[in-house]
Amino acid sequence: MILKDSKLPKPVKLCILTAVLVLTYLIIAIPFKVMSVIPGFTDIRPVMLLKPVFGIFFGIPGCFAFAIGNLIGDILSDSLRWSSIAGFAANFLGPFLFYWFWKRIAKEPFALRTGKSLLKQLTVILASGLMEAIIITPAVKLIYTDVDVIVLASTILINGTVFPLFLGIPLIILMQEELHFEPFMTEQY
Repeated sequence: MILKDSKLPKPVKLCILTAVLVLTYLIIAIPFKVMSVIPGFTDIRPVMLLKPVFGIFFGIPGCFAFAIGNLIGDILSDSLRWSSIAGFAANFLGPFLFYWFWKRIAKEPFALRTGKSLLKQLTVILASGLMEAIIITPAVKLIYTDVDVIVLASTILINGTVFPLFLGIPLIILMQEELHFEPFMTEQY
């Protein structure tokens, strides 16, 4: 990676990486902001496919990029609400759960080459989607009582699981096997 070989100080490299990841997030997220389920609160979010990618390959900078990208997306789409604070937290913790699991909990190096590792990844995907719904839904309901919490929670859970499962896993396999990305690559800076 270009940044890895540069002579820039590590904090500068990580800031540049975070900015590039935020831009990547926005390029994928913004076009879909028009596919609103509950206007101003939730929409169809294919960008969620990046959640495990950002956590596994880019670690903490990827987690921040995911949360910042979501916040900027809220601002650009006129969806910024008080509940965006919970959205920021959930969108940081979503990728962080992948980082934390594969870095600290899993007893094997990250690679989606076996059924066992795919099952672990599926478990983290489900836990991450559920955690996001548990964080965001009460925050929205507390402030905006007229929002249908069943639709909101279901949409958050579906976005947080379907896209990482059906698009995120193939992207991760492609990045690792064909493009030779290393898990937690930011730690090599």
